[in-house]
Amino acid sequence: MSFEGLRVLSLESRRAKEMEALIRKEGGDPFVAPSVQERALNDTGEAIRFVGQLEAGAFDMVICMTGAGLAFLRDLVAPQASVTRLGAALGRVTIVSRGPKPLPVLRELGVRAQIVVPEPNTWREIVDAVAARPERRIAVQEYGRPNLEMNGALEQLGASVTPVVLYRWELPADVRPLQTAARRLAARQFDAILFTSSIQLDHLMTIACDLGLQSDVYTALCEYTAIASVGPVMTAALEAASIPVEIVPAHPKMGALVKAASEMTSAILVQKRTTFEFVSSPESA
Repeated sequence: MSFEGLRVLSLESRRAKEMEALIRKEGGDPFVAPSVQERALNDTGEAIRFVGQLEAGAFDMVICMTGAGLAFLRDLVAPQASVTRLGAALGRVTIVSRGPKPLPVLRELGVRAQIVVPEPNTWREIVDAVAARPERRIAVQEYGRPNLEMNGALEQLGASVTPVVLYRWELPADVRPLQTAARRLAARQFDAILFTSSIQLDHLMTIACDLGLQSDVYTALCEYTAIASVGPVMTAALEAASIPVEIVPAHPKMGALVKAASEMTSAILVQKRTTFEFVSSPESA
């Protein structure tokens, strides 16, 4: 099966072109509205201090949450610390990689990850992987915002946790595609939406609120559009917003997400739209 021409919204940013190509390959009509930009902090002080702390033996373990964060670290410290120096500093500690994405940057730095967290690569798998380890002075290379749940769980294991903030998630510089996505959602012009990060939902609803369309967008998501989530963290964010999730792939990968959505969306739309049309019809009152 395929999308067979269904209108598919994605809020992917860094891999927007790849997402568009995947949707087209599965027969969909894609609209990709980048919803996030990753902005490195202007102050390089924390990155430089982090390298110094590693060299001074302040940590036993570093948890690498994203490849992007490691790349920002490399680039932020470059004026004062070479790749060789950074790699040597990271080589002094146990490295935990949240899934495979940090691994290419670690290899560039000449560093081996002792622990690669398995799918679905959530903070719970990280805590499970660390629980039996002796290291308890832990630095966490954060992604675009703090993960307070993970930090709290690590502290409950007796760890001291030091967040290392290298970049933050923000709205894209050009929000017009995201505004168009919100307007089209409100007008019920999409059949499916693919979510790969919880910040995408946050930014979509922020823009919808700015446009005075929050209620219409929420209704369209709940009643009219097939909702596909890449994995458990995204699913939890949608469910916390009371948005039903109908499609979750077996593996938390972008390609698997598109494939699962292409196979399931048509049937979901028939059931979903029939249900809500019946509930809202005068005859059903």
